[in-house]
Amino acid sequence: MSTAAVSTRPGKVLADLLPASRTRDIALVLGGAALTGIAAQIAVPVPGSPVPVTGQTFAALLVGTALGARRGFLSLALYALVGMAGVPWFAQGTSGAGGASFGYVLGMLLASTVVGALARRGGDRSVLRTAGTMVLGSAVIYAVGVPYLAAVTGMTLTQAVAAGVVPFLIGDALKAALAMGVLPTAWKLADK
Repeated sequence: MSTAAVSTRPGKVLADLLPASRTRDIALVLGGAALTGIAAQIAVPVPGSPVPVTGQTFAALLVGTALGARRGFLSLALYALVGMAGVPWFAQGTSGAGGASFGYVLGMLLASTVVGALARRGGDRSVLRTAGTMVLGSAVIYAVGVPYLAAVTGMTLTQAVAAGVVPFLIGDALKAALAMGVLPTAWKLADK
């Protein structure tokens, strides 16, 4: 059996193409948390919303997809715990668990696990499958983030959707399009 046939077979994620070791897994988890923290600093305020547009959601979905459910969860858990402990690497250099956007961080933790599980089943091998994986991951982030936003700010659920979902849909579509190009291409390059 060729190496290409083994590498693209569902059951593997991109990180599994690296030689297996505990050191690899620790480095990947730390790297995934750091990537998410760095991407969170790419933030653009949204008028009328306490939640900015960030690169954080893209990083969280990319980390989950590339590392798989377990390592993706651990990366985002580390990211969340370190941010809660005071490291200012949440969106716009914030930290702590009380902010309006912290629910999205919790949603990213769950979403990285979901997209990681889908990637292990081949959810990142083609453009169409990657699109579905990213849409589902984004939906999970919103499913946790929007109710948290409503609870923390006193908004109604309708107001929270208007402030915490609607302004972000175009950006999410662009992030999904980027993932649709990056992930299947990475698999094609790994086949060579």
